[in-house]
Amino acid sequence: MKINVIGGGLAGCEAAWQAANAGAQVTLYEMKPEKYSPAHHSQNMAELVCSNSLKASRVESAAGLLKEEMRRFHSLLMECADQTQVPAGGALAVDRDEFSSLVTRKIKGHENIQVVSREVTELPLPNAEEPTVVATGPLTSDALAEKIAGLCGGSLSFFDAAAPIVTYGSVDLSQAFTQSRYDKGEDDAYLNCPMNKEQYEAFYQELIRAERAPVHEFDVNNPKVYEGCMPVEVMAQRGTDTLRFGPLKPVGLRDPRTGHRPWAVVQLRQENREKTLYNLVGFQTNLRFPEQRRVFSMIPALKNAEFVRYGVMHRNTFIDSPRLLRRDFSMKTRPDLFFAGQLTGLEGYLAAMFSGLLAGKNAVRRCQGRETLVLPRETMMGALSHYISDESVKDFQPMGANFGILPPLQEPIRDKRRRYGALAERSLERIEKIINSGV
Repeated sequence: MKINVIGGGLAGCEAAWQAANAGAQVTLYEMKPEKYSPAHHSQNMAELVCSNSLKASRVESAAGLLKEEMRRFHSLLMECADQTQVPAGGALAVDRDEFSSLVTRKIKGHENIQVVSREVTELPLPNAEEPTVVATGPLTSDALAEKIAGLCGGSLSFFDAAAPIVTYGSVDLSQAFTQSRYDKGEDDAYLNCPMNKEQYEAFYQELIRAERAPVHEFDVNNPKVYEGCMPVEVMAQRGTDTLRFGPLKPVGLRDPRTGHRPWAVVQLRQENREKTLYNLVGFQTNLRFPEQRRVFSMIPALKNAEFVRYGVMHRNTFIDSPRLLRRDFSMKTRPDLFFAGQLTGLEGYLAAMFSGLLAGKNAVRRCQGRETLVLPRETMMGALSHYISDESVKDFQPMGANFGILPPLQEPIRDKRRRYGALAERSLERIEKIINSGV
């Protein structure tokens, strides 16, 4: 029993692991280090690009529930994330280098996985009769993207942007304070950089005037900016207070120097285990590098900040999944061809992981002639699978985990926290029932 997986990112690694653990001989194709996308730099697989955060940990949150569902299915990437986590308040954040290194060692050390380091430019693979999982991500190389587009009848694109990273030692701690919002989680998980009204308004004016980097290899005449990763300068243009109600919101925080809530707060989140690097939360950007230094240094605590990585913008591509895919992530016209990851229109790290998990399992089941695994919509994994395969969706756009896509409870609960808790409990009950049935 043989399975091919194209792409060594989050979805591809999870798919390969699940298939190999089910007894399949897996060939995993990864173009690095032969070739890199515009946003990737590490030779390791499962490289995290935009952020080191896997979002909220509590199971009563959509992201927390999705992570717990994956743990129940013995997800490799959740195991590696738990082993390499760094403090992040109520979120699960990882040391990104340790995380990708651990995943790479696990994948290359599996006796049933052969890693082939070369770029795949044909689809379907020449002379391949076994099922194939395509998990090349939103930065699929141009040559393969063209083949996918031909197979799928067209593709969509949107823009994504990564936030800058600064060194801890360059932050002016006399102008910053450590506190998790509403005092949830470890106090040292975040460095808060407050601004008063005058400082914020000066920063805002320079931000909206700052020069942006030219966007190459994109359709600049019709850009589609995905809301979840919108560049901070684009968000700012929506109004003076937009940032104060978004990534710079001060609620739940109190500046110990004044005893009051600041006018605006830029949060820095721990990037690595050693606490030497911090990223600017919500500061995805496409400003020119000198402009990033000039404008972001107007934040008092960052006046002498050392930027080890500036924000960058890169292309993201996804297919028209509702028209093309089943809920098991196989193509409607090609049952032996599976897609997984953000290429399917799922948003974020977690969605990439879970789709790889299901695609890997289902590729094996297809090989064995068994019915593929389709999870109920009451689970977060099942609801997201339904979303990307729902033909009634007209203007298909990326979607991440959220409670809005789950069917409502039979007995409505008005309190949001209690309602989310009940939805999570129902979901995990469904997951346990499926697992106990021996899938």
